Amino acid sequence: MIISCGHRAENNPFLTEFQTENGVPPFDQIRFEHYEPAFRAGIAEQNANIDAIVNNPEAPTFDNTIVALDNSSPTLNRVATVFYSLSDAATTDELTALSMEIAPVLSEQSDNIMLNKALFDRVKAVYDNQNELNLTTEQKRLLDKTYKAFVRSGANLNDDQQARLREINKDLSMLEIAFSNNLLNENNDYKLFIDNEADLSGLPDWFIASAAEEAAAAGQPGKWLITLHNSSRLPFLQYADNRELRKQVYLAYINKGNNGDKNDNKENITNIVKLRLEKANMMGYPSYADFVLDETMAKTSPAVMDFLNNLWGYALPKAKEEQAKLQTMMDEEGNGGTIEGWDWWYYTDKLRARDYDLNEDEIKPYFKMENVRDGAYMVANKLFGIEFKPLDNVAVYHPDVEVFEVVDADGSQLGIFYTDYYPRASKRAGAWMGNFREQNGEVRPIVYNVGNFTKPVGDTPSLLTLDEVETLYHELGHGLHGLLSKTNYEGTAGTNVARDFVELPSQINEHWALEPEVLKMYARHYQTGEVIPDELIEKIQNQATFNQGFMTTELLAAAILDMNLHTLTNADNLDVLAYETEAMNKLGLIGAIAPRYRTTYFNHIVGGYAAGYYSYLWANVLDNDAFEAFKENGLFDQNTANLYRSNVLEKGGSEDPMVLYKNFRGAEPQLEPMLKNRGMK
Repeated sequence: MIISCGHRAENNPFLTEFQTENGVPPFDQIRFEHYEPAFRAGIAEQNANIDAIVNNPEAPTFDNTIVALDNSSPTLNRVATVFYSLSDAATTDELTALSMEIAPVLSEQSDNIMLNKALFDRVKAVYDNQNELNLTTEQKRLLDKTYKAFVRSGANLNDDQQARLREINKDLSMLEIAFSNNLLNENNDYKLFIDNEADLSGLPDWFIASAAEEAAAAGQPGKWLITLHNSSRLPFLQYADNRELRKQVYLAYINKGNNGDKNDNKENITNIVKLRLEKANMMGYPSYADFVLDETMAKTSPAVMDFLNNLWGYALPKAKEEQAKLQTMMDEEGNGGTIEGWDWWYYTDKLRARDYDLNEDEIKPYFKMENVRDGAYMVANKLFGIEFKPLDNVAVYHPDVEVFEVVDADGSQLGIFYTDYYPRASKRAGAWMGNFREQNGEVRPIVYNVGNFTKPVGDTPSLLTLDEVETLYHELGHGLHGLLSKTNYEGTAGTNVARDFVELPSQINEHWALEPEVLKMYARHYQTGEVIPDELIEKIQNQATFNQGFMTTELLAAAILDMNLHTLTNADNLDVLAYETEAMNKLGLIGAIAPRYRTTYFNHIVGGYAAGYYSYLWANVLDNDAFEAFKENGLFDQNTANLYRSNVLEKGGSEDPMVLYKNFRGAEPQLEPMLKNRGMK
């Protein structure tokens, strides 16, 4: 039972439109005790709106049923977007506990709506009569999406099946939160304190200083702290000479959620897979993947597996070539043994320095976070004429957060944009984009980007790795998809698109990050202000396909693992780790390469990417093909940029994604540019 907090309505900022400039969340007024009453009020408001739709004496129309349903939960949307964004980026024990209590309540609310027969009858009436309604393409898309959502949520099931479906949805909501909470705990609980200075051999000064600061903050001054956060783990694996310590950190990472303790996720993911399969069967699908993929560009699991297996044929041989080079280097150093997972980053860095005369430590000073961010904004400006203007008077949920007003070339406001870029114990790993408010007709969006980039240390600012640079551009690409949205309905706005299309705007944006012309716009030495020299740009370009066999193979392995788990047609005796091992052995995966995410910490497939991790590679075909248009016509060619903006970024989910893509590009995407850019052709 949710704890009731009797806070007066007028003191709860969620119960009305936010009384702030631009309608941004008033984080200086929001208190923990506001959430539960706001959820409760939001549910009541939505129920009243649903009752009004159902009891409307007029015949069902697009406006009085579909649009009314799309706009039925303003209060619930306000509180949920803030609550879940903070649960991911700035959680507390209180928020975690409430998320577990509210999950079954929200699951029940969703089921109450989607299994409401009278409501579905009205939706179906509009759907069945759509040819007589003179609907626009966008309206047809929203209608189709709404009708299918009801069917896929069990509206056509019998009473017994619907009762069981409610139980499944409630259990899944709890299991998914428990899985993610365990991962947050795993990331925060692991701490490797180094007290012998000799064990720091090979580590760069900036990393040593950061590790010392982290140790002091953890109550161990005079030592150095290594954690599982990417900004700590990856540089340690890349630079540390101490092989045994590298092994310890690597094994701790790939065994997250698999330690037989309170954070163990084996039972959670096993039950999730079983319940999803039961749900899919109930809906008439042989597997959960078949159920999910019915609403994507790929459409079927065989189409996805054919795509992944085709790429595997290119990636694995490339990874084996890379492994052989690393092994030779290891042998030449006289260390003996074979290349293991904890050696790959270490010898890759040495190989890059030898073959390309490039050490990432040499280029990091040119990638101060603020400069990288401003460079990404300059790219958006040159492409679309938009500007990001800092807002200093906006309340934020953490001191790391910065806020910008985004304005179009004509001076009109496009939206408000928040950034939150540094790791902390209260933030889950990774990087993501979200909305505090979706675009809806004339209502402009409020969008945020979250990351876990290298933190500033002392007088040294945040200096990003090449991977972090591309991640910042990636998330801004998602942000632009939300900010430039220009649809009539919330349900078709921004990133509300097919899941294997949503990564196109993010991944194409990465392409500009390391282009020579763009680097000269933003890559300046943080101490001298010197523009990055041509020789360093040339080195960056020369190594563009370096280690891509590894990168593609670990990504593919995770995507195939995801598909294998969700194409199961019988999960009765499932042992997830044994199944994972069998699947990877069948693929012939190199022992030194683990899937990018193993089953017990594969948070993507517990969240919105179940049977969908392939989307990153599917969209990679789209983004590489799409960027060819800019390479052919000019990086900032205005006609190409306008075509991309008007046919992709502004359209959201208002039209079929392949139609949108072809309207922009003029043809369906080709595989060749992706293979070429990954060094496989």
